[in-house]
Amino acid sequence: MFNKTSKPARPEGHSVPVPPLPELGAPQQTRAPSPAAAKMASVLASDLVFEGNVSGAGDLHIDGTVRGDVKVGRLTIGETGNVEGGVQADYVEVRGRIVGAVSGKQVKLMGTAYVDGDINHEQLSIDVGAYFQGRCLQIRKGEAPQQHHAPVGFTTPSWSQTSDTAQLIELKPAG
Repeated sequence: MFNKTSKPARPEGHSVPVPPLPELGAPQQTRAPSPAAAKMASVLASDLVFEGNVSGAGDLHIDGTVRGDVKVGRLTIGETGNVEGGVQADYVEVRGRIVGAVSGKQVKLMGTAYVDGDINHEQLSIDVGAYFQGRCLQIRKGEAPQQHHAPVGFTTPSWSQTSDTAQLIELKPAG
């Protein structure tokens, strides 16, 4: 079926130039990487527990547990993700659990989200099925988040919290 025959030799004048092989240590790219490909999110896996504050300008995806404050550029809390502390990011997407205040330009609570804390936002989206307990305070573009103000003529309430109970101190007219 197959014969072992020698190939005819090429004439010397018609040789095809062969480009050199690339070095194995440095892969070549034929085009510039897109900004999305160059900026990958850091991931905290579901079997990890991080105790302490996390900060940076990049993207972070949390599937594990963070006990502390998180301040990043873009934050995604996966369905198994859990944050026990304050959260601040330009964009926050929550599929898991946050117990603490949330602050962001754009905040999305997906159907599996559980948020127990106040949300300061420019845009807020809450899907059906999401659990949210707290206040949502809308801020305008360029403004810093502000504290909730009491009606004119009243002092702001102050909370006194002991181990498991909270009590509200009465509002008194300013004057």
